[in-house]
Amino acid sequence: MEFKIPDRVERLGVDIKQSELRYHRKRVAVTKSFTFDAAHHLHAYEGKCKNLHGHTYQLTVMMSGLTDEVGIAVDFGDIKQMFKEEIDARLDHRYLNEVLPNMNTSAENMIVWIWEQFDARLERDGLKARGHRLEEIVLHETPTSWATMKREWMEENE
Repeated sequence: MEFKIPDRVERLGVDIKQSELRYHRKRVAVTKSFTFDAAHHLHAYEGKCKNLHGHTYQLTVMMSGLTDEVGIAVDFGDIKQMFKEEIDARLDHRYLNEVLPNMNTSAENMIVWIWEQFDARLERDGLKARGHRLEEIVLHETPTSWATMKREWMEENE
């Protein structure tokens, strides 16, 4: 394979037109992952998790939208901002049994709550009206144990 250094950087309005930035009009999903640390315990559960313990949770968020005039469907920075304000600020380095609504703080319950926070934020920010939607969220408690929520599953009971 030959490696080549570009002679010059492509320039908008000279080498590419504004109207060429959007290559298609398709829905595209983008995915971003985050981590946060928190402690919890499970009620009415006979196993190790009935004891207070902690995890470094990994949250993966898949969101879709139609590409805009510059070819972007969902800005990765927007997803990061939502995570920081809606999830990280409320859960990172916290005792989940204290900060989440009354529930057993299982991954299966938490993932629905997290979905609801992202979905409400999309609505508040006007992104749902522009066609943005959550497609899938995955919450890892450990590298080998996780829960998944998909859009169609959330919509089944609506």
